[in-house]
Amino acid sequence: MRKVNYLNNKDLLAEIHKSKCTYSSFVSENDHDYDIIASSVKKINASTILQARKNKARKLTQTAWEDAKAAGSKRLKMSDFEVLPRKIDKTDLVFRVMTFEHIPEDSARKKNPKTVADHHVKVNFPPYQHYRLNQKGDLVCVGKSHWVDGLENGQFKTDHGTMTNKLALMYMKLCERYGTRANWRGYTYNDEMQSQALMQLSQIGLQFDESKSDNPFAYYTAAITNSFTRVLNIEKKNQNIRDDIMEMNGMLPSYTRQNKNEEQAKAEGVNRRNILNNVVVEKTHYLDRKGEKVERTIAVAPVKVYTKKAIKELNRTLKKDGSVTAEDFEKVK
Repeated sequence: MRKVNYLNNKDLLAEIHKSKCTYSSFVSENDHDYDIIASSVKKINASTILQARKNKARKLTQTAWEDAKAAGSKRLKMSDFEVLPRKIDKTDLVFRVMTFEHIPEDSARKKNPKTVADHHVKVNFPPYQHYRLNQKGDLVCVGKSHWVDGLENGQFKTDHGTMTNKLALMYMKLCERYGTRANWRGYTYNDEMQSQALMQLSQIGLQFDESKSDNPFAYYTAAITNSFTRVLNIEKKNQNIRDDIMEMNGMLPSYTRQNKNEEQAKAEGVNRRNILNNVVVEKTHYLDRKGEKVERTIAVAPVKVYTKKAIKELNRTLKKDGSVTAEDFEKVK
């Protein structure tokens, strides 16, 4: 049996496509798989058709080689199953066009719409239409996303589809694997982080746009990272509030706060010691209210200013003599 790897881009893209197809309506089953993605119908030209033929030939070659390998054949070469692009008829090609033409408009959705999507009803993933070329060379629509029933007599709908079980399992694997990383696995609320990330993936998982990237793994990993970080920040905020309340009532706070207080106290002690070691005692005089002269003793910490020119002189002396002395420091003040 072929080893199943749930965390690779190829399988993720396949399951995302299957999940989106459950929200779509097609003329036939052969219209599900697309060969190339275009931003508009006007972008479908000779070069687009040529690239679609190459993509379909590569896909057919890969499928035939995998089927032969699964049947038990050994020492197979992919070149033996190669399908030439020129042998593929242009009527067999399916073009996916990213468009909002079939999505109803909603002017009250946003006050200040900035994108095309803001003018239409909110959908759970970027809408599209599938097109084929007929014998005359004209484009014919053979599929629509967010659609039920026929393409001519059907209607717009967004809640009739579902996510595939395999894609849901991939989400669970991603969250579980990410939660075992060294920088996250030590937290006691790791399960809550994974639950939050899983909920986030279930909401935005299908929003991945295949026309802009073919790396859904990075897209999902970024979403999981943001979910984990959000839970961590919330927990830290709650812990700080809890520690403040406990300190106000004379109780011991958490170990994290205790360690933080100890480190802060040590740092303050070192700074105070350094200041005291460099203190210079000076005597000054001032006049009191009666006009009498009064002597006052104050402690002043000296401030030393080092300039680039002084450092350059010291480096030159060090290079020449091999060492620097107190006199060299006095020369550059």
